[in-house]
Amino acid sequence: MLRILLVSAICVLSAAGAWALDVAPSGFLVRHELMIGAPAPKVYESLLDVGSWWSDKHTYSGDRHNLSIDARAGGCFCEKLPSGAVEHMRVVYLKANEALRLSGALGPLQAHGVAGAMTWRLSPAASGTKVELTYSVGGFETIAPAVETALKEQAERLKRYLETGAPAAK
Repeated sequence: MLRILLVSAICVLSAAGAWALDVAPSGFLVRHELMIGAPAPKVYESLLDVGSWWSDKHTYSGDRHNLSIDARAGGCFCEKLPSGAVEHMRVVYLKANEALRLSGALGPLQAHGVAGAMTWRLSPAASGTKVELTYSVGGFETIAPAVETALKEQAERLKRYLETGAPAAK
């Protein structure tokens, strides 16, 4: 019964354009759609400049400026540390101004041996760019709500960064 209610809630949330979280014993899927008042090329460029908008609190170093994405197949979404580095994800697909797909486990998911795929899909819209974000993770479903909250924050920070032209607040 709970599973039926959860799926029903997801359908309602999806129709409203809100965040959707689907949790199953085998993993989870976070989905979101948002409008950003900027053209797709600018959104794509900013996605790749992750250190400009990502949250400091969702880094190992405490400083988003240590984050980078090497924009090529096999490129690293990495973070510099004072005495090392972290590979957060790996670029597996990119199409300029249209899509960025990364493979890997973010943050605490790394220690649990899960697999994940995150896709940012961009499409032109009358008011700027429609951004569809999905993150599908196999395994360790108990952390799904925390991952959903963290991704929602990152998407909202990207939107704020692009629409205000100012660096995202710490």
